[in-house]
Amino acid sequence: MKIFLKFLMIFCLPLLVLAQNSDRNLGKEHWIFRKKGDVQWLPASVPGTVHTDLFNNNVIPNPFFGANEKQLQWIENEAWEYETTFTVSAKELKSDTVELQFDGLDTYAEVFLNGKSVLKADNMFRIWKIDVKNQLKVGQNKLTVVFQSAVKKGKEAAKKLNYTLPGDEKIFTRKAQYHYGWDWGPRFVTAGIWKKVKLNFWNSVTIENVKYEQKLLSDEVAKLVFTTEVHCQQSGKYQLKVNDKSETYSLKKGKNQLKIDYEIKKPKRWWCNGLGEAYLYPFAISLSDAKGNSDKKEMNIGLRTVELVQEMDKVGKSFYFKLNGVPVFMKGANYIPPDSFLPKAKDSVYKSIVKNAVDANMNMLRVWGGGVYADDAFYEECDKKGILVWQDFMFACAMYPGDDAFLENVKQEVVDNVNRLQNHPSVALWCGNNESDEGWHNWGWQKQYNYSAVDSTKIWSDYEKLFHELIPKTLNSLLSKEKNSYWPSSPSIGWGRKESLLQGDSHYWGVWWGMEPFEMYTKKVGRFMSEYGFQGMPDLETLRSFANESDLNLQSDVVKNHQKHPTGYQTIQTYMERDYKFPTNFEDFIYVSQLLQAEGMKTAIEAHRQAKPYCMGTLYWQLNDCWPVTSWSSVDYFGTWKAFHYQAKRSFENVLVSVAVEENQYKVYVISDEVSSKKGKLVLQLLDFEGKILWQSASEIQVAENTAKVYYTMDKKMFEKFNSKQTVLSVKFVFSDSDVKSTLFYFEKPKDLELKRPKIMVKHLDENTLEVSTDILVKNVFLSSEGTHFSDNYFDLLPGEKRKIHFEGKTSEIVIKSLYY
Repeated sequence: MKIFLKFLMIFCLPLLVLAQNSDRNLGKEHWIFRKKGDVQWLPASVPGTVHTDLFNNNVIPNPFFGANEKQLQWIENEAWEYETTFTVSAKELKSDTVELQFDGLDTYAEVFLNGKSVLKADNMFRIWKIDVKNQLKVGQNKLTVVFQSAVKKGKEAAKKLNYTLPGDEKIFTRKAQYHYGWDWGPRFVTAGIWKKVKLNFWNSVTIENVKYEQKLLSDEVAKLVFTTEVHCQQSGKYQLKVNDKSETYSLKKGKNQLKIDYEIKKPKRWWCNGLGEAYLYPFAISLSDAKGNSDKKEMNIGLRTVELVQEMDKVGKSFYFKLNGVPVFMKGANYIPPDSFLPKAKDSVYKSIVKNAVDANMNMLRVWGGGVYADDAFYEECDKKGILVWQDFMFACAMYPGDDAFLENVKQEVVDNVNRLQNHPSVALWCGNNESDEGWHNWGWQKQYNYSAVDSTKIWSDYEKLFHELIPKTLNSLLSKEKNSYWPSSPSIGWGRKESLLQGDSHYWGVWWGMEPFEMYTKKVGRFMSEYGFQGMPDLETLRSFANESDLNLQSDVVKNHQKHPTGYQTIQTYMERDYKFPTNFEDFIYVSQLLQAEGMKTAIEAHRQAKPYCMGTLYWQLNDCWPVTSWSSVDYFGTWKAFHYQAKRSFENVLVSVAVEENQYKVYVISDEVSSKKGKLVLQLLDFEGKILWQSASEIQVAENTAKVYYTMDKKMFEKFNSKQTVLSVKFVFSDSDVKSTLFYFEKPKDLELKRPKIMVKHLDENTLEVSTDILVKNVFLSSEGTHFSDNYFDLLPGEKRKIHFEGKTSEIVIKSLYY
């Protein structure tokens, strides 16, 4: 009897394994590609793009190097074919259903299986899935994907309208808008199988989607309802399990929707970075029948409430986020796609981007609407690290068609991406578009394109159909109330109108685009600053990645090609001459441009934080780059921090000491985003650059939680007797010997400071720690060593002060630079 039982177990186990649904990654097959009409096929990568495949086969030079971009524009006008063969076994073909699934096709693609057309795709952002069981055969099968030119398709669609829409041909294509070029990115209109392609084999039943609704969240209990959407090939009884809870259902053939309640006692809440733990609960959802056929999904859930609060007040209308009932000041940046050729960005790149946000004390990133819905790895990392996500839909700086086919295409795009993203606790807001409303009302499009009254009415009607009807209605059909926060357009009002600072979110571009001085940041503070910025050059090593030494100057075509703003370098120079002495060499220009960007953004961020709770968010433009370039980013394409990112880290600290100039006074702010009060000593010292104390004051203060408040005010006349060009105000908020928040305030612009050459000492404390000190005040210490990241950089140091710096990488040779005249 024992022998029989043992035999039975061995016999049954393989059957149960084989009964589970499975998939096969077709990207691992041998792929080839060619320009349509060519004879020669070349090896290809899937996922991939035609540009990277051409480069890998030495057909084209490095697209990012020099000005190669200009000679590669022919690629966008061609059609391209991709092909592979794969085998299917008789056992696999016995599956009830075999689906061919493309997670991303870029963009106009026709798919042929064994010579027969099985799919036509026209949206880069959608998931394409089709049953191919009847087209497959046992043995070898051929899969061919033919891509048409998105540029030509867009231009063909544009000709069908009797008016011109702002945004050129790209607006007719549901494709990443930045691929057509932006003021920080190149024009590389890609094509290819840019995400995973696979065969899904399933029997009896498959889980198509799982979502959950949070019915109740209290300290005692969390009540959830899981909705599992399944496709059933064989009616009958099925068992649904959610972790340790199971129920049996009778399913009919076709689509079924199963609901199951789930409770968590004494739940832990999910918090954003800086406020607590981003706690995640793992869930396994499985569905099986009596024969052992089964399917399963896994997900992580964060229990939290997020709401966008807009309430009338005495000056306008608030705009802030409440997380778990706590008003939270949002600190962060705008995120763009990490590469012009998206398959190059692996999971490690997305993790690095989120880590850079966390390390700079951010709690929110805005996924900008001119790129793509980010990769799963990005949202998963945001979930783990407590970074909230403002999620734009993929529309930017343009008006869009409103025909039925376009709207239906967008609707399916919204369904695919909202279903993919809605379970992420990081997603806080869905936003219709970037700057389309502002563009229509403030950028002069109607005059530029000479629209008739009829045309204007039609274009705006199409806008409303898309962003005020279709998208919000689709969200309502997909999302429970606590996940459905929608904002039609960012910003709600253009930066040239005073109302933009009284309600909604603001994109303030008076600095940079308007050439206004940095000081205007202190006056132009809105309720939620969701875009503003200033350019800084990337690291010298980043420039060397695309330029020869002979091209490392501002006059070279190469350096100019890696600056996409038409007057970018001139704008930087104009601002630089206002605040700094103009550098005499290229390397110093890079360094000072970064100091300029950091100082300008410090002014903005700290003005926003000082205005709390009137202002409750600051998301600067932009966090990252899609190629090596001079741009508004704080972290360059290779992940190297600019001076600005180090400054953002300081200016985004949970407790910030900041000095403001208001009329005839200097005001010392202490801003706290903590959930508990802080008691300590506020110490002010006026010092000369040799460290001599000229004046000082100390007082005990209690800093209330979640506030921004002035704790010390000084009349400007107090310091008139001192040489403002040789003095600095040191302000420290001391909690304990090991917990001090500090800042240095200068009374003059850097170019007017009488800085002397310092003696900077660098001492190795251990294999990962340096100690930096100086004999006199040193401004903007810049440590550089190839392949090394420093925990702090571009910092000021008082004489006698010792600064510990941690580093990652080798520091065999450290180059030190500082600002002095």
